[in-house]
Amino acid sequence: MINITFPDNSVKQFEAGVTPLAIAESISSRLAQDILAAYVNGQEWDITRPIEEDATIKLFKWDDPEGKHAFWHSSAHLLAEALQALYPGVKFGIGPAVDNGFYYDIDPNGNEITASEFPKIEKKMLELAREKNAIVRADISKSDALKLFGDRGESYKCELISELEDGHITTYTQGGFTDLCRGPHIANTAPIKAVKITSLAGAYWRGDEKREQLIRVYGITFPKQKMLDEYLVMLEEAKKRDHRKLGKEMELFAFSQNVGAGLPLWLPKGAALRDRLEQFLRKMQRRYGYQQVITPHIGNKMLYVTSGHYAKYGKDSFQPIHTPEEGEEYLLKPMNCPHHCEIFRAFPRSYRELPLRLAEFGTVYRYEQSGELHGLTRVRGFTQDDAHIFCAPDQIKDEFLKVMDIIFYIFKALKFENFEAQISLRDPNNKEKYIGSDENWHLAEQAIIEACQEKGLKARTELGEAAFYGPKLDFMVKDALGRRWQLGTIQVDYNLPERFGLEYTGADNQKHRPVMIHRAPFGSMERFVAVLLEHTAGRFPLWLAPDQAVVLPISEKYNDYAFEVARQLNEADVRAIVDDRNEKIGKKIRDNELKRIPYLLVVGEKEAQNGEVSVRKQGEGDKGTMKIATFAANLTEEVKNLTNQ
Repeated sequence: MINITFPDNSVKQFEAGVTPLAIAESISSRLAQDILAAYVNGQEWDITRPIEEDATIKLFKWDDPEGKHAFWHSSAHLLAEALQALYPGVKFGIGPAVDNGFYYDIDPNGNEITASEFPKIEKKMLELAREKNAIVRADISKSDALKLFGDRGESYKCELISELEDGHITTYTQGGFTDLCRGPHIANTAPIKAVKITSLAGAYWRGDEKREQLIRVYGITFPKQKMLDEYLVMLEEAKKRDHRKLGKEMELFAFSQNVGAGLPLWLPKGAALRDRLEQFLRKMQRRYGYQQVITPHIGNKMLYVTSGHYAKYGKDSFQPIHTPEEGEEYLLKPMNCPHHCEIFRAFPRSYRELPLRLAEFGTVYRYEQSGELHGLTRVRGFTQDDAHIFCAPDQIKDEFLKVMDIIFYIFKALKFENFEAQISLRDPNNKEKYIGSDENWHLAEQAIIEACQEKGLKARTELGEAAFYGPKLDFMVKDALGRRWQLGTIQVDYNLPERFGLEYTGADNQKHRPVMIHRAPFGSMERFVAVLLEHTAGRFPLWLAPDQAVVLPISEKYNDYAFEVARQLNEADVRAIVDDRNEKIGKKIRDNELKRIPYLLVVGEKEAQNGEVSVRKQGEGDKGTMKIATFAANLTEEVKNLTNQ
């Protein structure tokens, strides 16, 4: 018999060789019908795979991210099986699950696959799913794997196999399709009831622009047709909210091939929006004792060799900049933290200075493959709302609490009310993967756990998900469409202080190593603005809107009065512009509603005579006529109430 420990720490005994599915059946037949995946001793596990020794277990259903991941991973194999049947000779690259669905990279090998054939692929996938074929795991030797996939002409799979260690290679088979895969997968194809192929894209094999270009087929599946229908409605709404579309309509940002792919240009309205977000955070940081610093956009290559960033980013990043000095090399800055370490090291430090909180809106550069670039969410140059807190080990918890306060304040102010948190700890059974003493790790992990408990934050705890240099707390927000985005992060770091030899003089007059806390509530200004745009559909809170009001003269005769209205409003700290185009008032109203300007002020003869404006509010329609000063006072009061809330 073996002991199986459940998440509530209860223990049950089972025969050796029991499967997670059988364990679920012992609890209830309903649970057995619903589970899709399992973790055994923290490791991903097929629900039909035997457990031979004492273990901890977690069972996952569709509502769990792990359940969806297994469901979509199996759906990627189902897609490959359908493509194999429909397009003889097609070759396969990789096919993972992603946040919303899955993809498979394929070499069509002479076959032509277009969007017009999506219904045919979907039909074939459903046909195969209804066969309810078991998805069977098998261990295979390296030589047998090379022969199996070599005989099929699967050159991409053979390349992957050649890099694997013999004795650790597995395949999964359903029906007539066998794939190289680590798993895990759902038990069989029966739960897959609804299928949608969503798009095609180009993808270089292994992300290398010098290698073969494959076709990436994206799809999504669900256990119920109703779920797919709801998802497709959400997808249509997402298209309307696409930050690239809204950013163009609202004149916030642009891209230019002449400047370079992935390098956004912030237009005046976008720059003003971004500046208000920065000022909002700067004001908050001042309350918490942060000091603002500025560091260069480049640094000597050895700075990043010391920090370890060159080893991490150097190969796949922008290449070194060579100066006229022989052997001298610089890099575009991939991270701000090495520079902040040098600021800490610039002077002898005392324990009385700790915690030292250094903040910077620092622009960093990382080379992303052109096929991976996406609006503001995936760029090559981005500005982090970065800060690094240098503190003593016993100060970690208090600093964590303060950073959490800042993150919660931002989420509330911008109406990100639905969010999740994850505490990432080290794997206690694999400590050699991490640096730092057991004592420091215990202090850091307990500080994060206790900080979350004090805030009443229900955070998921994941063993083995910590960075090698320390534990962390990540925040994932759900936007208005229910999509998850990672925004805020707080990380504890023993690595960089060690690498840079940072130290301070303690109360005992001895030298001590500080601990470093990395935090970025927004993450990056680019990504945050993109998420905020899609979350609000471009209807920013009034205090943040680039233009709070637009004055619309009904004809050219009233342009002078319109500009006088805008002047008075701007003097009253209301951001107002004039649309003096020679267009009909109806078109002006429609065009400015597309720009999501909160207030539209129509002016004509009556308004000019009485010093008034006719007010329309975005989404609410006509609000009547009022004096310019009255409108300004009302708007100011509305902003005040919003910010107080």
